Amino acid sequence: MTAPEYIQLKAFARIDGALLSLLFVAAFVCYMVGLTSPTYGFLALLTVVLTPVFVGMRLKRFRDDSLEGKISFLRGWAYVCLMFFYGGLLFALMQYAYLAYMDKGYMVSVITEVFATPENSEMIRKMGMADQISESLHMLQTMRPIDFALDMLTSLIMAGMMLGLPIAAMMQKKAEIK
Repeated sequence: MTAPEYIQLKAFARIDGALLSLLFVAAFVCYMVGLTSPTYGFLALLTVVLTPVFVGMRLKRFRDDSLEGKISFLRGWAYVCLMFFYGGLLFALMQYAYLAYMDKGYMVSVITEVFATPENSEMIRKMGMADQISESLHMLQTMRPIDFALDMLTSLIMAGMMLGLPIAAMMQKKAEIK
């Protein structure tokens, strides 16, 4: 890949990463509302599940519109990885801003309330997971907003690297030999 091709790859990945971050923000908002409303929880799950489809569509658009319908596996994988990096970075910044300045402990308190309901606490006790849940809740309560954001950024970068392999494999197209 030449220097201009790499610059082009990064520029398009930044734009699509910004769009991907909007998808992540939508999923996060649905998750936060879904803590008290199952419908929005389902929408959050659906958004996360459809993320690879969105990424594949954006890679296909980049391939067809900018590269004349030809892209190698490695270029496609690099594109997806960069897309997840840029999208994850923007999303982590948004998540940090929300948790640091707007949340005021809402997320952790709602999760704690969900686990404290009689039916959930009984199920947790029967499964022998009371100590693990208690430890996890304590860890959530002591985490700083920057810890959440960095954990999410790391998870999204790793997910992009893993999801990029099958997406790039499906979207690659070689130049036709004449």
